[in-house]
Amino acid sequence: MNIGDPYAFDLGDAAWHTSSFSNGGEHCVEVAGLPGGMAVRDSKDPAKGTLRCPALQWGAFCRAVNDGTL
Repeated sequence: MNIGDPYAFDLGDAAWHTSSFSNGGEHCVEVAGLPGGMAVRDSKDPAKGTLRCPALQWGAFCRAVNDGTL
């Protein structure tokens, strides 16, 4: 496994988390930290699939959300 590749990680071992603002995690997204990035999925239907994002792109996304440019 390439430790820097978020696609090389088995999601069966992922620790999924929801926001503290999610009212119990029923209608939001879940995120999991991966070696080299993050994974995101729909908490209502995790079987629909997962978006994986390398760490640099995840950081850029979070900065854009926090500064209001996204």
